Amino acid sequence: MRIDSYYVKTSKLKPTGRALVAGVVLMCGLVWRASGEGVTLEAALARAQAGHPDARVAALRVAGAEAMLVRARAAYQPKVRVQGGYAGTNQPVSVFGMALNQRSFGPDLDFNDVPTADNLGAGAAVTLPLYAGGGNRAGREAAEAVVRASGWGEVAVRQGLAREVTRAWLAVRKARAVSVAVEAEVKSMALHVETGRKREEAGVVLRAEVLDMEVRLAGAREELLRVRNGQVLARRALGVLMGLEDGEVEVVDAVPEMEVPRVDAVVRRAEVEAAASVVAAAAAKVRQAGAGRRPKVEAFGSAEHNRGARFGGEGSNFTVGVMAVWDVWDGGEVRGRVSGAEAALAEAEEEVRRARTAVNAEVARARLELREADERLEVSGRAVGLAEESVKLWRERFTGGQALAGQLMDAETALTGARVRRVEAEADRRMAVAGLRCALGMPVLTERR
Repeated sequence: MRIDSYYVKTSKLKPTGRALVAGVVLMCGLVWRASGEGVTLEAALARAQAGHPDARVAALRVAGAEAMLVRARAAYQPKVRVQGGYAGTNQPVSVFGMALNQRSFGPDLDFNDVPTADNLGAGAAVTLPLYAGGGNRAGREAAEAVVRASGWGEVAVRQGLAREVTRAWLAVRKARAVSVAVEAEVKSMALHVETGRKREEAGVVLRAEVLDMEVRLAGAREELLRVRNGQVLARRALGVLMGLEDGEVEVVDAVPEMEVPRVDAVVRRAEVEAAASVVAAAAAKVRQAGAGRRPKVEAFGSAEHNRGARFGGEGSNFTVGVMAVWDVWDGGEVRGRVSGAEAALAEAEEEVRRARTAVNAEVARARLELREADERLEVSGRAVGLAEESVKLWRERFTGGQALAGQLMDAETALTGARVRRVEAEADRRMAVAGLRCALGMPVLTERR
């Protein structure tokens, strides 16, 4: 069940240990916001696994399943009951029983005129199941399968959370890189506008050209505002996934290693494992329901001590024995339970098929997205080189008075677009690698050796 080193280790902790880890990571989150430093992807994943509500709910479901397993295992254990009490009565049969239990029965006891008697009694009773038709064992196996299913369910939740955090973390870097590219365009256009104004004063260019340049500069500044707003939203989205109720999260420049999975990588998704565990639990419940057709045998024993003030005696008693119970006819109740359990088993088996089909489709889609990202990265890299060369040539021609300002601005806009597409292609390629790793059930980050 190894998915990511952090949340696999923390998933094995008790609730108090998880709370301690969550508190430490929360303090780290406060330090991030206080210092203004960026957060690494590994730290963002750790913070999300400790602080996001979905991760906590999944852990609580595991705890609930483990509690059910404790109850199922209790069916094998003897049951011990201790009781005591005091009673007074003149009911003849009860008085007779009290006298016998207190070893105080005598010939002078007239049952046609019984006295008021009392009894102070204390005792213990033990029952031990010897045979339950296989129902107890099936119940334990079903509970164990439910624990496995909930455990894999928790891993699936954390897998999905890791994928979303990774995408959000990369989205912050992507938005920042796009912002840098657009800022460079704005600065370059501002310089061109300044040069155009000077050349206008010298009578080299027309006023209309300068106005066109200023309009394009205003459009670039407007685009920069939208990009910066998108950057803020991306940082806030990352903060929400990390479990922070408010505030933005900045990320570091360094990108962690995410190795591209091999073509023959084995697919082991938590969703499929969880569905398979549900099938095992359903099969055990079928056996548990069928146990109702078989007899049940248990041993029992009890001991008590009685004493009373009226007779002034006391005595101890014990009882031991074995009891068998067999429901020969129940009106079809067991048959109905078995049929219902078999239907639930068939449904669980179909869920496994659906989960495998969905995972296979997701893996195929992730591989196609990675292939597309690789092709886009190659094409956008060539486009940036061509756009830079084009801007260089148009700038030389504009400086020499052989090109219009609009032509230079068009080249600058094309260069910015090429750079933005290059940045997006790089970020999308990293997202595609992370998506493929998650689709295969692998850790988002490459494990350190």
